[in-house]
This record gives sequence, C-alpha cells and structure tokens, in this order.
Amino acid sequence: MKRNQNTAGAFSGPSGGIENGTAANPLSPYRTPILQSLRRIIRAVELYSRKLSIRYHVTGPQLACLLVIADLGPVTATGIAREIHLSPSTVVGILARLEEKGLILRHRSERDRRQIHIMPSAKGRHLVEHAPSPLQDTLARALSGISELEQATIALSLARVVELMEAPEVDPSSIFEIPGNFDDETDPGRNDGDPGY
Repeated sequence: MKRNQNTAGAFSGPSGGIENGTAANPLSPYRTPILQSLRRIIRAVELYSRKLSIRYHVTGPQLACLLVIADLGPVTATGIAREIHLSPSTVVGILARLEEKGLILRHRSERDRRQIHIMPSAKGRHLVEHAPSPLQDTLARALSGISELEQATIALSLARVVELMEAPEVDPSSIFEIPGNFDDETDPGRNDGDPGY
C-alpha cells in the first residue's frame, strides 16, 4: 500500500523518524501553537485583572484570595496558598494589599497564639457579594453556553497542561518563557514586571 506522503511528512522529523523505525518527537510540530496559546491565556488573565483593579480596586488574584477567605472563614495564609495554588510568599503580598484596602482582618488563634487567622472585614464581605467572578468574564459567558461534557474536556485538558509543566523532569522554561517574575505579587500600574496580582 502506498503511504500518504503528506501524512508521513507531518510526523517525521529531519532524520525521518518514522522511516527509520523511530517515532518523531510528537511535540515538535505543536510547540509553537501551544506556546502561543499559553501566552494568549496569560495575556487575557492579566488584562482582566487590570479591568477588575480599575473598576473594583482589586486584582484577580486578590479577589480570588478574598473569596477563599470569605468561603472558608478564619483561615491561615498557608491554607489560602494551598487553596488557590499560589506560593506562600505571593499570598503574603496579596494579604498585605487586602489589609491596606481594609478588606481583611487578622487575629491570633485562641488555641495557638502563633497562628494568625484571616477573615473578611465588613467592607470585604460587601465586595464579595457584589464583585464579579474572578474568572475572565468573556470565558465565563462562553462556558455557560457550552455542554457540561465540553466544559469537563476543557478542564481536564488544562489540568493535563499544568501537570506536564509541573512535572519534575520537565523544565517549564523550555516550553514557556514569559518576561517578568510571575511569582511576585504586585498591583497593576506598578512598573516592576507586574503580573497583575
């Protein structure tokens, strides 16, 4: 049977992977579109965070933290970091800004005086009740218009991407390089490589 040359070309590398009996790197033809999609996602998240900051004076990550605090009740910074998958140092910076804005209160645990518990202030509760979803608004609307199966497929695909990028044998910088330090917690408008935290 004659092989389809176009198909063969799409899956064989410079050394003719399939022809010499070895599979070509399956990521090679997809590396650029994957990288472009990831960058577009981060850009959209950053722009939405700035939009929240302008309208509600709170960024996306700050709102996400505040929602967790309101949902879980008195909670430690470590508990918040674990819940929203941010580093403890980033969460500490977010909490400092929420406190500056009068959106949270801190108090020592009665059981363990070494622990600091965080809870929303009255102003913080008001924001939680009236603020939009921390999920980008265009995406939120689009998700509501597709089937549950398709939503599940998207969620599983994104979870798989995260799993691959966090795998110890994979260097994320080899897949995804973005200028600036995305582990720094900064507000929009600050001239320091701001990721919109």
